[in-house]
Amino acid sequence: METKPPASVKADLILDAFGLICPMPIAKTCQAIKKMEVGQILEIIADDQGIVEDMPNWCNTTGNEFLGIVEENGEYHAFVRKKVIDRKKCQRPPCNHPAQ
Repeated sequence: METKPPASVKADLILDAFGLICPMPIAKTCQAIKKMEVGQILEIIADDQGIVEDMPNWCNTTGNEFLGIVEENGEYHAFVRKKVIDRKKCQRPPCNHPAQ
């Protein structure tokens, strides 16, 4: 599943999660988003295809806004807008896909 973000989306911060496998891209996303202001956009770059399922699920769990994800040559670019002020909600859901 590929959900393209609007062309006008520009990241305020880019997180390099390349080479990390589940659950680390989500754990690093959680750490990065805590440092951002509400409304800012985080771009996560990863090569673990689990991010396609994990990132929208994490956003649903935490209340942040999933803007979309694109895949290009095995590289995934996910975009998330910070919506949550309550830092206690920033947690990672369990992985529900097999490790690669």
